[in-house]
Amino acid sequence: MSHASSSPRLCPALLISAPASGQGKTTVTAALARLHRNQGRRVRVFKTGPDFLDPMILSHAVGSDVEQLDLFMGSPELCKQQLWEAAAEADLILIEGVMGLFDGSPSSADLAELFGIPVLAVIDAGGMAQTFAALAHGLASFRPQLPFSGVLGNRVGSAGHGQMLADALPEHLRWYGALPRDEAISLPSRHLGLVQGDEIADLEQRIEAAAQALEQSAGSELPDAVSFEPQSIPPVEPLLQGVRVGIARDAAFSFIYPANLRTLERQGAELVFFSPLMDTQLPDVDALWLPGGYPELHLEALAGNTQLMDDVRAHYQAGKPMLAECGGMLWLGEALTSLDEQTGSLCGLLPAKARMQKRFAALGLQRLTLDGYELRGHTFHHSVTETELEPIARGECPNGRRAAEPVYRLKRLTASYIHLYFPSNPAAVAQLLKP
Repeated sequence: MSHASSSPRLCPALLISAPASGQGKTTVTAALARLHRNQGRRVRVFKTGPDFLDPMILSHAVGSDVEQLDLFMGSPELCKQQLWEAAAEADLILIEGVMGLFDGSPSSADLAELFGIPVLAVIDAGGMAQTFAALAHGLASFRPQLPFSGVLGNRVGSAGHGQMLADALPEHLRWYGALPRDEAISLPSRHLGLVQGDEIADLEQRIEAAAQALEQSAGSELPDAVSFEPQSIPPVEPLLQGVRVGIARDAAFSFIYPANLRTLERQGAELVFFSPLMDTQLPDVDALWLPGGYPELHLEALAGNTQLMDDVRAHYQAGKPMLAECGGMLWLGEALTSLDEQTGSLCGLLPAKARMQKRFAALGLQRLTLDGYELRGHTFHHSVTETELEPIARGECPNGRRAAEPVYRLKRLTASYIHLYFPSNPAAVAQLLKP
């Protein structure tokens, strides 16, 4: 995207991290976004890592799309450009980190250090007094170059407990307030480790209550401004000009990065959404993208929609392009068996049968070379698939995990468990979807 002005832009920003997963980063990021939005400020929120679910909750809190900001799935150049563009329209930029502050490679700390973004650490203070300050001190000083701003106490027992934590902090660390230990604020633990934002009935009340708790304990002053540098990334070429791309989107297929949609639009594609749960006809499209989601939770409805599956088979037989990811791939298989042993017969385009299991079958970032292009994305799924098909490629995990997802191809259908991040290589995606 070219810009007339390419000078640095100043905007207050924070990266919200924690000593570990499960400390309440998403709750705090949502609460901060809502607190500042309630003050009439324009807030842009990003999420580090490949998560689809936290951004659904965060976008509810902020009232706009939440994009990934990830050094591996995107690139340092792409992240720099995203931040610079956000700084033009925002009064505050918030980034929710992934895992613990220093965990993984690249870590949330790497991102904060690269772009000079101050870190706010969320610490679960339940059962903790002055040791809270020692933990804060350790996080702040472990990497001397890291711009560390301050801490926030989560699951605090009382106003007095919060005051004790704040009083114990070293002078140079800012106190960002406390969230009480209150069921009305914390977000519910996830079904199979996963909950979609729209499944939380009282999400609005929870976010609003958390925002008020933060304002009462620490006010609503903005953090320090950060200078964001421009990055000249070549504009996305219109490789899909005039191509009508049909995209499955409903409660069964909802794992869609906003940036993926934007990448397709920037390439000139016309996006046509349809619901495999509700629509009995496939819209008139040149290509299909079937993203991931929860087909196993909607097995009966999907298996019963035979008319739409006939249309999908006709699309395939006509040699039209199809890209199927994770849940989208399961829908194209012969059958899927849920945890409660219900089996649904599905599209049958892939000679494959899948079965859900309680524990993760694979989890991790993925790097993939396909048709001579490198693409990036990630995998996380609870299903195992049996097939005789020979893969045309395999993903590899940069962090040395065993996840190495196979990619299958039949005619113009490309299918895999990998959720691709389209901005990682727009030309490669165009190649998969171009008639």
